Amino acid sequence: MRDYNFYVYMMANRKQGALYTGVTNDLLRRVWEHREGVGSAFVRQYGVTRLVWYAHHSDVVEAMAHERRLKRWRRAWKITLIETENPDWRDLAHDLTV
Repeated sequence: MRDYNFYVYMMANRKQGALYTGVTNDLLRRVWEHREGVGSAFVRQYGVTRLVWYAHHSDVVEAMAHERRLKRWRRAWKITLIETENPDWRDLAHDLTV
């Protein structure tokens, strides 16, 4: 059986700054797109280029449902989620391998 990779992720422009939540099947490519300002006017406007949180899913339906739930969360809940796993708001893209 083939393994699939889908990621729900949050990007920020700085610690506790603007947040962007999305889903992708290629996290490295999507981070690159954010940094290049491709695909989202919100990302270009606010400079949301730092990967601060992500979760892996093997099922696209599950990943999309997770993204929709997160988008409905209050901002404070999202910040708590990020700071639980990434208290310094490091750019996690530096830890990803190709």
